[in-house]
Amino acid sequence: MRRLPQPVLDTIGTLARLGLAAVWLVSGGLKIADPGQTYIAVQAYDVLPHALVRPVATGLPLLELVLGLLLLAGLATRWVAAASLLLLAVLVAGIAQSWARGLSIDCGCFGGGGRVDAGKTEYPQEILRDTGFALLAVWLLVRPRTWLSVDGWLGWGKGRNAGNSGGASDDYPKGIAEGN
Repeated sequence: MRRLPQPVLDTIGTLARLGLAAVWLVSGGLKIADPGQTYIAVQAYDVLPHALVRPVATGLPLLELVLGLLLLAGLATRWVAAASLLLLAVLVAGIAQSWARGLSIDCGCFGGGGRVDAGKTEYPQEILRDTGFALLAVWLLVRPRTWLSVDGWLGWGKGRNAGNSGGASDDYPKGIAEGN
């Protein structure tokens, strides 16, 4: 099987990184712009004790914005991809449990959220969408090397044998970019 050229792989990675950054920045930005509605959305899942709803409703958009900014900059890409994948798994689990319990809610993934009329839910589409976002995170977890990234400027992603092979290696040296 023929392997794609390095520039193509780097371009795919860059698009995945910037796409996932856009998801987090838009999602976090919309939630932080309307904290009251974000509170209602978190509360509608009916899984958290009342004392945790406000901290989660406040912290979630901030976490999303931080993840988005780090991905936009391309800093610690593998770490951020792992955190993104974990957060997406939690969000998908939240949507799935709401569906399984028969709750009628809008996920609030991109602002809004809360209770909706029966039959107005979009659980399959929301899970499928978030699974697609998770695939972007998986790509970056497996292959964090991208164009125009702080990781690249710091030399993370330049293999030790780059001079011998005429190009940069896929392998990140042990360090923050790899999670070690």
